[in-house]
Amino acid sequence: MRTPHSRLLRRSWTAALAAAGSAALLVSGFIATPTSAAEVGCRVDYTVNQWAGGYTAQVKVTNLGPAVNGWRLTWTHADGQRVTSAWNATVTQTGASVVAVNADWNGSLATDGSAEFGVQGTWSSANPAPTDFALNGVVCGGTGTTPPPTTPPPTTPPPSADCGSAVVCSGFEDQTGTTPSGAWQFAAPDCQGTGTAAVDTSVAHSGGRSLRIDGRAGYCNHAFVASTANLSSVGPLMYVRMWVRHTTALPAAHVTFVSLPDSSQGGRALRVGGQNGALQWNRETDDATLPAQSPAGVAQSRPLPTGSWQCLRFAIDTTAPKLDTWLGDEQVPGLHADGVLTQDIDQQWLVRTIPPRPTALRLGWESYGTGDDTLWFDDVAVGSTPIGC
Repeated sequence: MRTPHSRLLRRSWTAALAAAGSAALLVSGFIATPTSAAEVGCRVDYTVNQWAGGYTAQVKVTNLGPAVNGWRLTWTHADGQRVTSAWNATVTQTGASVVAVNADWNGSLATDGSAEFGVQGTWSSANPAPTDFALNGVVCGGTGTTPPPTTPPPTTPPPSADCGSAVVCSGFEDQTGTTPSGAWQFAAPDCQGTGTAAVDTSVAHSGGRSLRIDGRAGYCNHAFVASTANLSSVGPLMYVRMWVRHTTALPAAHVTFVSLPDSSQGGRALRVGGQNGALQWNRETDDATLPAQSPAGVAQSRPLPTGSWQCLRFAIDTTAPKLDTWLGDEQVPGLHADGVLTQDIDQQWLVRTIPPRPTALRLGWESYGTGDDTLWFDDVAVGSTPIGC
């Protein structure tokens, strides 16, 4: 187990980012010309995940001509879309014109070789897929595009908010006092300080009760409420849904508010929390994070909005090191591990190939540096089938 001192040495790029700017997105500057050109075209597969006012796109460019050493992909956004960040390539936008240039490590494309990168951006009136891709100045003859959905693709049937048959299905309405009891018990996994937990009758997402955590900064201020339900048999996919509300923006330092003891880690936790101001997964046994804590990686996550109830959902695969995360109805691209390495997202996560096997659920607050917060949890569910908001 790491010492308190080691926990305080976690990475924070916030100050460096403020000084240097994100390396993944250049708003101006000279773009180096690739050393060779594609002569007979290319193919581009452009796959979009879209929500109101924003989108991410995974771009796969395949070289159909002679091998190139350095590539430059161009296209036009004709409906006012703006690229705001990128990963695995350097992307600039001038007016409607967009240019993506390879990273140092993915610039060589053999014939029929491909490279993948991603962009994140905004849109207002429409967000059609580009149709004028060109590789090193040569128009791409083969272009495959996936039309952007206006909402994330639903499962069939759509997941229901009803969790009646789930192993855990609680709005805390069975709690009769101010101290958690019965199916929910206070826990301080490593050490206990001044953080507290209570049943709150003044703030609730539904019904008349919620679980309130007054979290305090510092390693020895763990304060959680643990479900007594045994989750060892939930699967092969474990679905977790909760409504959470909090008061203070996620800090630069690492914090946790959901902790799932994991038998594949010898009881150490699979954790959900934040770092560098955005949501992240953290694996206690090796301190791996999802996404990677780089500017490009964290840009693919999301902050947890304050002052309002937020629906947070997870799908954890207990047969492979895969998981997915939704904030509301948005699938968060930086909190997605599909078993295929994506630079700045899951290269740390996939170092460990042993599938997770969560056995319990704890809700609360654990800070490894600075960061007080007050949180409420309500309408919590864990089961083997998808559970909606």
